[in-house]
Amino acid sequence: MIFMNNTCQMSVVTYEQLKAMLANHGVQLFDVRNPDEFQAGRIPDSVNIPLGQLEESLKLPPLQFQQQFGVKAPKKEDDDIVFHCRSGKRSLTALEIAHRLRFSKARHYAGGYIDWEEREKK
Repeated sequence: MIFMNNTCQMSVVTYEQLKAMLANHGVQLFDVRNPDEFQAGRIPDSVNIPLGQLEESLKLPPLQFQQQFGVKAPKKEDDDIVFHCRSGKRSLTALEIAHRLRFSKARHYAGGYIDWEEREKK
């Protein structure tokens, strides 16, 4: 049980870490909310892949992924993959899907868009 907790904690990105990753262009940020939520407000440079399409999308050949989403397809060994949603629940599910598909270094922004929006107002 301790191992699982440590794994989950290591898989979390904080607001500060995400800000730094975005500033350095060192993140593949995937927003797993629905398209209407994404259109209403988003974290800069995020790519919208709704949770219900995530598994199928991560299995796409790289060229098809790039054509569909307009960004380079993530590789299983990439350590800069971050998922986020509104509050952290869907992104945790996304993380579990990604880990199951062997994107073992993927992480999630647990605070989600709610946390991002609140901190960006300050």
